[in-house]
Amino acid sequence: MPHLPTSPAHLGLGATATVEPPFTGMEWYADYATRHAADGIEGRLVSQYDFAESWTMWEVHPHGAEMVICTAGTLTLHQQHADGATESVTLAPGDYAINPPGTWHTADVPPGVTATAIFITPGLGTDHRRR
Repeated sequence: MPHLPTSPAHLGLGATATVEPPFTGMEWYADYATRHAADGIEGRLVSQYDFAESWTMWEVHPHGAEMVICTAGTLTLHQQHADGATESVTLAPGDYAINPPGTWHTADVPPGVTATAIFITPGLGTDHRRR
């Protein structure tokens, strides 16, 4: 049985859904992009992560919106939009936020809290920068 925290899913063209190989680290993303290159900007990665501390990086998805769904704990999502505007929103279980295309984002997790979130992410062109 697939388990989202260890084996993400891919939503592809033609309303397809596939189970991905177990997540092994950052190199996994390059292999994912290769596996689903034919889906272009329409493919979506569905993943779940636990965070016991704030992120050390900013992330951006230039080709599509990302949905972040908090399922446990709390996290504060910080966004830097393409027009220069900034926004922060704190998510509790059941809350979600959308990172528009081209919006740099990062997250803070309160000390002593573990936050869990599900991400529905455009798989093509994601970039990172140090926080």
